Amino acid sequence: MEELELKYLKGLAKQYPTIAQASTEIINLQSILNLPKGTEHFLSDVHGEYEQFKHVLKNGSGSIRRKIDDEFGNTLSIRDKKSLATLIYYPHRKMERILKEETNLDDWYKITLHRLIQICKRVSSKYTRSKVRKALPKDFAYIIEELITEKEEISDKEAYYNEIINTIIRIDRAPEFIVALCTLIQRLVVDHLHIVGDIFDRGPGAAQIMDILMNYHSVDIQWGNHDVLWMGAAAGQLACIANVIRISAKYGNLDTIEDDYGINLIPLATLALHTYKDDPCSCFNISYRTDQSDVRNMELDRLMHKAITVIQFKLEGQIIKARPEFGMESRLLLDKIDYETQTITIEGKQYKLDDCHFPTVDPKDPYALSPEEARVMDKLRTAFLRCDRLQQHIRFLLLKGSLYKVYNSNLLYHGCIPFDEKGEL
Repeated sequence: MEELELKYLKGLAKQYPTIAQASTEIINLQSILNLPKGTEHFLSDVHGEYEQFKHVLKNGSGSIRRKIDDEFGNTLSIRDKKSLATLIYYPHRKMERILKEETNLDDWYKITLHRLIQICKRVSSKYTRSKVRKALPKDFAYIIEELITEKEEISDKEAYYNEIINTIIRIDRAPEFIVALCTLIQRLVVDHLHIVGDIFDRGPGAAQIMDILMNYHSVDIQWGNHDVLWMGAAAGQLACIANVIRISAKYGNLDTIEDDYGINLIPLATLALHTYKDDPCSCFNISYRTDQSDVRNMELDRLMHKAITVIQFKLEGQIIKARPEFGMESRLLLDKIDYETQTITIEGKQYKLDDCHFPTVDPKDPYALSPEEARVMDKLRTAFLRCDRLQQHIRFLLLKGSLYKVYNSNLLYHGCIPFDEKGEL
């Protein structure tokens, strides 16, 4: 017996010290392997779109509707199927409407509970009883297990199940029980969630998305470029902080930084107002979302956008000059500007600049931060490092994330890998 094999056998012997225990575990694992594979849910480029993300999670990218079609076929109308699906996705909202509009609630409760129990049975069929039991809501765990588990010893099953349902209705617990069943269906329809990159930036709900993921039952994350950027910012890297703020400013999304993470941007706003107050900043327009009704701060956002962009150019320039092995000299542009003629020379060709008002850039040392810029960045660095919520989110990204992952023989990564015509790297 090889030494490595013996090492693992000794480890297993500690977990399963007797033949009976080892045999039981082998039987359990083999039975799990014989079950259908759990549903994997793949999502990519979430980009802070919280409402859309939440909806896709609730409906399992259409999995719940397919389960309804599989279970009821032509025995339910399309309208009833849609209504049942909506109830499962948004049980609280749907129940509020039903309680106001339905004239015969007891009948509706009976029909709905029977349908939900059928869906529950279907979505739980690919799991072991132990796994299903762990997913059951505590308040109704025993009752739900009774209703979704076949009991051969009961001669009149229909009467048994009907009496349980009638009791739930009679004691006025039907609304809560329906919500519990809907939540369980959402939980069981997806066994594992893959987030294939880019949770942050553009949309306004990245922090709320991270809160959901931190409480999700089974998830892995493959880091996207925007995620790595926020990881760098949370670590206090100044160029990453500037880039994070610039992207948020560009998309009119500074609320994520200020409100969700409690990071004070007043020092940056003060710098922008003082430095660019007479500058229209026409090249730094904001990409406001169509659903954003409050654009009163558009002028200030443009000023902040320009201020942080200039700071980012400087900070990135410092890194490029310090690390020539990166081969990014082509990105060094501030030293190629002629501030008198308002032109820039790139690869021997001269271009006219649309905007050449850079009062904080010293032509003799263009990549040096001004004293005011340095003070702002120092304050921002401290704020990012001390933000508890942000640090918790980034620690979770590090814990559950990786550049790539091999899962069920699939290679998961964000972005693209270039190949030649022979399919080689």
